[in-house]
Parts: sequence; C-alpha cells; structure tokens
Amino acid sequence: MHRPDERGGDQPTEYEIRDVFKQLDNLEATVSSPHERREVRRTRRMLEGVPGEEYIRKYTTRDVTEGVIGGIIFSLPLLVEDGVFEIAEWFLSVFVGPIPVFLTINILFIIVLTAGLLYATDLRAVQMRLLFGYIPKRLVTSLTISFVVAAGMMFMWGRLHEEDPTMVEQFSRITVIWAAAALGATLGDILPGESQGQDLATVIADIGDDASESRDTE
Repeated sequence: MHRPDERGGDQPTEYEIRDVFKQLDNLEATVSSPHERREVRRTRRMLEGVPGEEYIRKYTTRDVTEGVIGGIIFSLPLLVEDGVFEIAEWFLSVFVGPIPVFLTINILFIIVLTAGLLYATDLRAVQMRLLFGYIPKRLVTSLTISFVVAAGMMFMWGRLHEEDPTMVEQFSRITVIWAAAALGATLGDILPGESQGQDLATVIADIGDDASESRDTE
C-alpha cells in the first residue's frame, strides 16, 4: 500500500519499510560470507538513517543504560517492603508436581507484560528483530537487564539472604522485584524514542565476522 506525496508520487508506508528490514534480516541469515553479511548490515544502517516516522529499530549502549536506570527506579520502592517476602512465599504455596503454580504464572506475566509494552501498545513503534529466527531480541534483552537489576539490587540491599531462604525462595523473591524492574526497564528503553549510536547487535556480529575472517586467512 502506498500514499501519495506532495509531488504526486507514491511514498512507502511504515509497514513497507518494516518489510524491507525483515527481508534484510532473512538475507543476513542466508548468506555465508562474513563480507556479504557485513554488506547487508551496512545496507541496514543506511536505511536506518533515512528520515521518516519515529520508529525504534536499533538497540544501543544508551538503550541499555536507560533500561538499567528505569529498572532501578521502579524496583527501589519495593526493596524496603517486607511484603516482598510474603508475596514470594505465596508464589511457592501451591505446587503441581515439581512446578510452583503462582511463581510460573508470575514469570509468564512478566514476559507477557514486557512483550506487550514493546510490541502491542502505541507507546512507540518498535521493530521486532528475531534471535535464531524465533525470539524477539529486544524482549530478551529487556528481560535480562531487568532480571539482573532485580537480583543485583536484592543482593546489594541485603534482601536476598535475609531469614536464610532456600535457592528457590531467593529466586521467588527476585521475581517479585523483577516484575517492577521489567516495567521500568522497558519504559525507560522505549519512551525516549530511538537512541543515537550504532546497533549493539551489529557491533557484536561484526566482531564475530572479523574473527571468522581471521581464522579463514590463517
């Protein structure tokens, strides 16, 4: 679908630009030469620089920082509340076989909440880029950052080992804070819009390609 521009021609819509990025992802996954993959990523960077509607495609070091800060801000109020321990105990109160029912539901809730904020709301238009062709990269990164923030803050503030909990109880406590941290990390990432800088995925991939080329030339 196209829409007319001021010169009477057709201008690609955001949906069509999204298709171009999807095709570039598919192409990068199929080419075997490091040089060819680098050229595909160079094409992606050129397309990302084309002016258009606000659309989040890259994930940069600034996005990581924004996610960490957002996760910390949202998790801080819960760290001083003893209600965290009560909720964690409730998560482990019902088991079906070896599976803690409410803990599992809470983890699924965190994943769905984060995915919904990223891809199913109108807060920002976020491109879904897949890891291994199935898993959204930004979702995995947001969940990982928020979990590390939650676990780190619980440990640093001495809330993780209080009352000598088991490993499962410690993990259950972390998931309570993780829910708030995931919300903060996701909002901190996407609300400011697309951050400046080079895509971290591209940087990591280029490093891997350089290592492959070095082995091939030896």
